[in-house]
Amino acid sequence: MALDIRLVPLLTDNYAYLLHDYGADVTAVVDPAEAIPVLRAAESAGWHLQYVLNTHHHADHTGGNRGIVSATGATVAAPAAERDRIPEVTVRLKDGDTWQIGEASFLAIATPGHTLGQISYYSAGAKVVFTGDTLFALGCGRVFEGTPAQLWHSLLRLRALPDHTKIYCGHEYTEANCRFALTIEPENEALVRRADEIRRLRAAGLPTIPSTIGLERATNPFFRADEPSVQKTLGMAGADPEAVFAEIRHRKDIF
Repeated sequence: MALDIRLVPLLTDNYAYLLHDYGADVTAVVDPAEAIPVLRAAESAGWHLQYVLNTHHHADHTGGNRGIVSATGATVAAPAAERDRIPEVTVRLKDGDTWQIGEASFLAIATPGHTLGQISYYSAGAKVVFTGDTLFALGCGRVFEGTPAQLWHSLLRLRALPDHTKIYCGHEYTEANCRFALTIEPENEALVRRADEIRRLRAAGLPTIPSTIGLERATNPFFRADEPSVQKTLGMAGADPEAVFAEIRHRKDIF
């Protein structure tokens, strides 16, 4: 499937993502915090923006909506549950709805916890998922509006996607997340190898995104709250994974 995905760095550590289907000549952007850098990136590629997809209502994911709509007339699709908190929404998506970008069909997956209405967008054909602030490389979002149990079950929905699925998340937090992950699983060989790769990428000024579901399964402590090795490290052997996840999230909050 000819879907070109390009990272657009915004603000301090945000990413927006430009998506272009060459066959249909259709372009979309996911989570534009700012309009001008996104518009410049699209213009540089020779693409005309037709769609904006928002994962949740926070301003660092929606701040560019008005400028993009004003400049291009783009249609804004966003979580129905957060429609009154997101600028310029015309299409309201709920869990199980689909949205088409050229040949790529995106399934809206409700992933609450960070916010109550957050949606992740998954395309089986393109083998990608846009997770906003629910799932990061080696991390997950803070629990601002929901509960740890909600966020854990949202992560389980994402963890069930095929291992080859590429993850495009909202922020470049991977290096800091890795330092924390090593406090939970210092002997995880896959994590130690990944830490070396992350340091190399960041030293070169390169992004660590995208990750994959399979890589997160092997190394992300927030995906691994039901792993006996993780539970043992926390002194919670045999505990309910929801409780283990809540403890990991708490530790990260004060890390």
